[in-house]
Amino acid sequence: MKKLIKAPYIDQTKAYPTGCESVSAVMLLHYLGLPLTVDEFIGRYLHMEPMRRRDGKLYGPNPYECFAGSPYDAEAFGCYPPVVIDALNRVFLDAKLPKKAVDLTGMPMGEMISCFVDREMPVLFWASIDLKETVTGPDWHLPDGALFSWISNEHCMLLTGYDDVSYYFNDPWHNHGCIAYPKPLVEQRHKEQREMAAAVIDSGI
Repeated sequence: MKKLIKAPYIDQTKAYPTGCESVSAVMLLHYLGLPLTVDEFIGRYLHMEPMRRRDGKLYGPNPYECFAGSPYDAEAFGCYPPVVIDALNRVFLDAKLPKKAVDLTGMPMGEMISCFVDREMPVLFWASIDLKETVTGPDWHLPDGALFSWISNEHCMLLTGYDDVSYYFNDPWHNHGCIAYPKPLVEQRHKEQREMAAAVIDSGI
């Protein structure tokens, strides 16, 4: 059995080297019929804060609250679902579209597939670049003084389908296009990246 949603594809590699979250979100917006550009999404809707080094220590934002660095900077880090969800929901508000982005972090794969992909809704899905092994670190100091540990090789893609052995993604890295990755490895990397995911539902308004 094979299921595949045909969603528009955008490559991130040259223009947005750390912009996988924004590019994947814009692919989803295009699928929903909203012709926003990646630059518009970043410039108007994405909360970003720079990284800073002081007295030999690295300081930065909480990636659950804003993008750590800039999607245009190859040395930046990224962000987690709440940041993208907030941006998407402000897009929907401006467009007066009765949609709502929601956090699926921790949702089992089977449920994610049946509730969203099987119902023609792609999912924003966190794993790792080329499904490489994840690496814990670097650490940086948050504004409240706490120490945060980033999980390197972080990557966000758009989950668009599956078959018996693979999951299919619109992977914005290196112009991969719609690519199949083996299910066990996808699930492993997803778990290593805090099982983070997000999707869009009808808001009912």
